[in-house]
Amino acid sequence: MQLSRREFSRLLGLAGAAGILPGCISLGRANEDLYQVPNSGDVRLLHMTDTHAQLMPVYFREPTVNLGFGAAYGRPPHLVNDALLNYFGIDAQSQLAHAYTALDFTNAAQMYGRVGGFAHLKTLIDLMRGEFGANKTLLLDGGDTWQGSGTALWTRGRDMVDACNLLGVDVMTGHWEFTYNDAEIRDNIAAFNGDFIAQNVKVKEDALFDGAEAWDEFSGHAFQPYVIKELGGRRVAVVGQAFPYTPIANPQRFIPDWTFGINPLDLQELVDQIRSTEKPDAVVLLSHNGMDVDLKLAADVTGIDAILGGHTHDGIPAPIEVKNKAGITLVTNAGSNGKFLGVLDLKFGASGIDSYQYRLLPVFSDYLRADPTMSQLITDIRQPYLAQLQRPLAKSDDLLYRRGNFNGTFDQVICDALRAVNDSQISLSPGFRWGTTILPGQTITMENVLDQTCITYPETYTRMMSGADLKLILEDVADNLFNADPYYQQGGDMVRLGGMDYRIDPTASMGKRIDNMRLDNGTPIDASKEYKVSGWATVGSQSEGEPIWDTVATYLQDQQTIALKKINTPELRNVPSNPGLA
Repeated sequence: MQLSRREFSRLLGLAGAAGILPGCISLGRANEDLYQVPNSGDVRLLHMTDTHAQLMPVYFREPTVNLGFGAAYGRPPHLVNDALLNYFGIDAQSQLAHAYTALDFTNAAQMYGRVGGFAHLKTLIDLMRGEFGANKTLLLDGGDTWQGSGTALWTRGRDMVDACNLLGVDVMTGHWEFTYNDAEIRDNIAAFNGDFIAQNVKVKEDALFDGAEAWDEFSGHAFQPYVIKELGGRRVAVVGQAFPYTPIANPQRFIPDWTFGINPLDLQELVDQIRSTEKPDAVVLLSHNGMDVDLKLAADVTGIDAILGGHTHDGIPAPIEVKNKAGITLVTNAGSNGKFLGVLDLKFGASGIDSYQYRLLPVFSDYLRADPTMSQLITDIRQPYLAQLQRPLAKSDDLLYRRGNFNGTFDQVICDALRAVNDSQISLSPGFRWGTTILPGQTITMENVLDQTCITYPETYTRMMSGADLKLILEDVADNLFNADPYYQQGGDMVRLGGMDYRIDPTASMGKRIDNMRLDNGTPIDASKEYKVSGWATVGSQSEGEPIWDTVATYLQDQQTIALKKINTPELRNVPSNPGLA
């Protein structure tokens, strides 16, 4: 059933009268209008991305460090806190400021409540569809949907397929979807009611020769590269762009027959073909490249009207208009963890898109009625695992979060756990950007730990590494993060460390960014000396240690209360007044 604006407003009013809305007296009129989006076009595209299997409402803190250099300096997404609010003209005292930044996060989170949750997201999607006209709307999912929670791992992503079917997802592409094995991926796609598209994923020639399945054996596409959707008499082409570095950033052993890449020349050829043969009113790229890559791609490839992007988890309030040889391409990014819904209305004229309106709507769970059908599905999904998910482990005295270029407090907990349980000098943890936030005083449950660690290659390791090896790891990840060419950036953040600090110059060249490496006690790291190092999530050969969530759970139960004594944060060079640093 589609929710009308009148019904929505009535429910919002009842919630306020009942005292359900936190801080409702001080919110002001602007907040009452948050979900009142005027219908201004011929076609409405709804966009969600990087939900990371978060079916339930969560807290999620935006970063205070998201550095950009060169052409990216002072440009979204490399703006945080006040710099972001000033760029987009957002009132620092508004609930939008809380949604888009980490300003006074704990107090604001307690005032405004949790965000996301598929039952609340469905209510908002139904409102956006119902008022505009369901036959003129399209719901697009940018991927990273089937991974990130305990239930997603235990059902191999099928719980999220069922939830997305009920949500009404029309088209999706992928990234962490490819960390299940290829047979599981194809089973999930078969169960998905929408279209799974990816123009940049192809089957290797030798695999094709051996009979590997392909969507098109002639072109080698593993999946449908694009789809045409008829919306209110308009034809919209949606092209899929899966994460191009999947076999490098994640284990290739799960998907041995498939190749990935950015492939701008192939994309240009495909867009030209679509334009000439399909005669669409608009061409949209549903991308999981990361925003910096999308901005460069928008300048390099012509004929794309809008790129709806994901992967780097950037909540960007307005599209960036990128000029290229043929006109302008809009580039958006819709955050993560179910926290936002992008709403793009397109109005057509005689020669294509005449105008557009875009809103990135925060999904404030306390302000949106939970859809009862979705709530029941989520209850059914979680019920067999509820005791395990709700197992209490410890209490946190600190705000625990992940996101940031160099560190996160929950990352520090993981690193401390690795060192303590394995009696190691140094620990390493990947710079993943997914993972929810825990407020001070909150009980840490097993579900919270799984939200930070739930992957299909969770095995831990302990081994000896030389100081030279450690520097090589840091330099390699730093180049991935700060390479001047976005096409060589793979997303994610710096590897997290426990027991060790260093200095970094993000503006330096490859191999020259990292120095002054030292143990917590101040002893310099010797390039020729070996150190006992623990870590997890090896991309190459599979490690033999226990899953990381067991290591963290053991540590938390031993500690009982988490009060971080030190956060291993690097010393930064050549980043004065960078608007990506709060």
